[in-house]
Amino acid sequence: MNLSRTARAALVLGLGVVYVPLGVVVLNSFNSDRTFGWPPPGFTFQWWGAAWRSTGVRDALWTSVQAGLGATAIALVLGTMAAFAVQRYRFFGRDTVSLLIVLPIALPGIVTGIALSNTFHSVLGVPLGLFTVIVGHATFCVVTVYNNVLARLRRAGLNMEEASADLGADTFTTFRLVTFPMMRSALLAGGLLAFALSFDEIIVTTFTAGAGVRTLPIWIFENLFRPNQAPVVNVVAAALVIVSVVPIYLAQRLSGGDPQTR
Repeated sequence: MNLSRTARAALVLGLGVVYVPLGVVVLNSFNSDRTFGWPPPGFTFQWWGAAWRSTGVRDALWTSVQAGLGATAIALVLGTMAAFAVQRYRFFGRDTVSLLIVLPIALPGIVTGIALSNTFHSVLGVPLGLFTVIVGHATFCVVTVYNNVLARLRRAGLNMEEASADLGADTFTTFRLVTFPMMRSALLAGGLLAFALSFDEIIVTTFTAGAGVRTLPIWIFENLFRPNQAPVVNVVAAALVIVSVVPIYLAQRLSGGDPQTR
């Protein structure tokens, strides 16, 4: 069905509202004018070099990578186990469990952040730091893995596994040679999305990081209103845009294929 002219115009307008400002951020990261005069009088890689030489940026980047990898690892384990339990078994409260797993990503980040901060500080007595950031990020990263794995299990069915069992394979062999290869692209797609969500998160991080723990979004927020850091902040923001696009694009490509061909 062809789109009408009105629908096309609305589509272009909607995409423009989202992506034109992002394009301006990327373009300004090469702007030779320190105050980001428009149109740019020239282009330079000076600010990218300054950002790379900044120890604050490098430390924040490494912290974000650690938090993202940790949250992704937890999400892959818990999300996969939950998806198998909900899809393969029937038990009382099954739909409620599924709702509770998905709920954290629908809650406002500030609510999740406050709840986690109070739990860590008042109930558990755990000092805030990188570990609490990883746990906080994992609460919503689990959802992306869970949804991807659940969708793949529903599409794949049980025929291949039953055939493997009929041919004499035990449970572990069936999982290793049949189930896991069918799930591989869904796990990778869910993991990439989980890492992208964790890498960009700022609200939950603000309430769970504690003193001395700065992820890249936190670093941007802290330096946003410092005039001497404006060009570097712009470069880091542009880099975040570029880095975020890659895992989301790969996840979209991986999750769009037929599970039988992967």
